[in-house]
Amino acid sequence: MENKEHIPTLAIVVPCYNEHEALPVSVPVILKLLDKMEREEIVSPNSYILLSDDGSTDNTWLIIQKLNEMDKRVRGISLSKNRGQQMAMLAAMERAYKSADCVVTIDSDLQDDPEAIIKMVNDYSSGSDIVFGVRESRDEDSWMKKHTAWAFYKTQQKLGLETVFDHSEFRLMSSKAIGMLLQYGESNFFMRGLVLQLGLKTSIVKFKRTSRVAGQTKYSFSKLASLSIDGVTSFTAKPMRYIFYTGVLCLILDILAAVYVIISMTMQQNVRGWASLFLSIWFFGSIILMGLGIVGEYIGKIFVEVKNRPKYFVDKEVGF
Repeated sequence: MENKEHIPTLAIVVPCYNEHEALPVSVPVILKLLDKMEREEIVSPNSYILLSDDGSTDNTWLIIQKLNEMDKRVRGISLSKNRGQQMAMLAAMERAYKSADCVVTIDSDLQDDPEAIIKMVNDYSSGSDIVFGVRESRDEDSWMKKHTAWAFYKTQQKLGLETVFDHSEFRLMSSKAIGMLLQYGESNFFMRGLVLQLGLKTSIVKFKRTSRVAGQTKYSFSKLASLSIDGVTSFTAKPMRYIFYTGVLCLILDILAAVYVIISMTMQQNVRGWASLFLSIWFFGSIILMGLGIVGEYIGKIFVEVKNRPKYFVDKEVGF
């Protein structure tokens, strides 16, 4: 499909999980944006929205069907089971990239500014295969959220995971880039890291993040932490190397403690410190359990990968 000399066909992929409140508000906004881009000949009239229902338990799918009846540019697929945002996006991108020149992924809450899509498509037309949407600032965030986000990105970088700072899942990818991305067969699919492995030309578009148009966020702190762990353990073995370094440090401390005990006994001094000894046992026991947990994360991923099970199943579709 890809030919950057002509007006590109754009597919806007929107992952949805229990978004019955947000979709009736956000989809008309995106359709209005498509109308504007079509009038200005930024995208072709064949452009469309693809809503990917991630096994919602509310009436999200019924709303998708109604939106399709109102405007045929709205298409939808529904996964048979909740598989997470990454799989919902991947399923829709796999469906869209053969009929579109480029695909933009954006959350249904529209906290990411849809107007930035115009700049993304312009960057694509200028030669970029991947365009990252990056927040201009976090001034609207609380102190805690701002600093935990900073720690999230910095920790990933320190552990060897290459990511774009303040970028989530708001990005444009050419059909060429998606075709390359789909060749990765792993089940532990961390898209933010994988797109940077493709080696294609990239650019950045900055935008101002706003509040949700409706509904509540589906990303709790535990889900964000899980996403971070999945990203790190999918791309680097550094955590296990750090376990080794910690073990070496503990061995050095143990040798120094043994030397101290021997010297004290030679000088006929009582060796005190049962309390500190007890605390040290708890401390090193915790280090060992944490190390086993990290190793277990990697073994668990190996266990899932070797089974080579399907990542998802599309149960229903509309508009195709």
